[in-house]
Amino acid sequence: MNNRNWKRRDVLKTFGVASAGIGIAHPVIGKRTSNPELFQDPKYKNPDRPVECVVLGAGGRGNVYASYATKYPNEMKIVGVAEPIPYRREKFSEMYKIPKEHQWVTWEHALQIPKFADAMIITMPDNLHYQPAMDCLAMDYDLLLEKAIAQTWQECKDILDQTKKYDKIVAVCHVLRYTPYFRKMKEVADSGRLGDIVSIQHLEPVEHIHMSHSFVRGNWRNSNESTPMILSKSCHDTDILRWIIGKSCRKVSSFGSLKHFTKANAPEGSTPRCTDGCTHERNCIFSAIKLYKEKKEWLHHLALENYNDTTILNALKEGPYGKCVYHNDNNVVDNQVVNMEFDDQITVAFSMEAFSHYGGRRTRIFGTKGDLVGDENNMLITDFLTGKQESWEPGKAKKGSGHGGGDHGLVHDFVQAVSQQNPSLLTSTIDASMESHLIGFKAEESRLNGGEVLSIKLKS
Repeated sequence: MNNRNWKRRDVLKTFGVASAGIGIAHPVIGKRTSNPELFQDPKYKNPDRPVECVVLGAGGRGNVYASYATKYPNEMKIVGVAEPIPYRREKFSEMYKIPKEHQWVTWEHALQIPKFADAMIITMPDNLHYQPAMDCLAMDYDLLLEKAIAQTWQECKDILDQTKKYDKIVAVCHVLRYTPYFRKMKEVADSGRLGDIVSIQHLEPVEHIHMSHSFVRGNWRNSNESTPMILSKSCHDTDILRWIIGKSCRKVSSFGSLKHFTKANAPEGSTPRCTDGCTHERNCIFSAIKLYKEKKEWLHHLALENYNDTTILNALKEGPYGKCVYHNDNNVVDNQVVNMEFDDQITVAFSMEAFSHYGGRRTRIFGTKGDLVGDENNMLITDFLTGKQESWEPGKAKKGSGHGGGDHGLVHDFVQAVSQQNPSLLTSTIDASMESHLIGFKAEESRLNGGEVLSIKLKS
């Protein structure tokens, strides 16, 4: 891995700054906004004017975050876009009434004019996070930065240092922190109802088709072009675990592999593409023809202006999503376990699994006075002394936006932070996100070194 050797002084220097920003939690019970997906802190105020944002990358995530402006135009306004795919750029510009002079093909073009907005929303591929973030900060923009922060630990540190140098707000898109479900989990963990947390088991079932779409055929299939799976997908999980525990991780070890999606497992006679007349295609679980052309599922990354049988089939013949899952350049793992030891002897076992028929993270928290079991749809809290059980469901609160309400929950808090120039209104500042990224980088280092136990030493 490039630039992934940590020096002790680098870690200490980083966390001398970063540790102060970790563990901030907004209350779950309190004043609500008019939208039931969002919970509101008493410190929130209606902005004096909409926060003006430029979107760099008008793909799936860019559209999701920008859509907050359509719901709450008094809070947020989209005033520019950079997007290389013409129909995406045109459609996005039409939706947000962006003038021609603020429509660009690449992010570099957006920075060729003086600052004209409050914030940049960086939702480009992982390999296009570092330089835009560095340059935007130097131009005095606050940032909403999609995870992973960057491709290497050194690049993450550089962005953190740049944030401090220019005194800017950088929110990392750890959207799970902003869901009613995980905010409730954080509230319970902090309340003492479970006693002292002893250990946590946490499972991320990626779901087998999601795996094949995003991490075998898609943008995050190759760690050289993107980031390792533990960062591109599971930094959500290392982040939420660090946040819920509220203490520092001291040791990490990891095992995992790319077990199934390899050329060695390709059926005899299979072809490089599903559209090449493969004799196994009709009986293949991961047939691109069945998934995209017949079922019309997972089409949003195919970058098509119109979806019909002809355009979809042509995309499968020419683009990455028509490739056989066993004949590709993917190298990210399809299974990984990470063991972590936190302060106060708290142990965590995390598992990322590609081969499931379901999604939705499963979490079990074991405390000295009670335990908690949750699957993102329901949370069961048990008191050992009384035997009383409380069942909690996010209900309507999870339906307002993607990621269980977390997508718009994040943007809401980001708008508040930028409007008031108060980063404490965010829980996922870059300061708070650094340790969970370090856990991910160190876990991948451990995995590549046979599960070696690696220390994470933070400044006291």
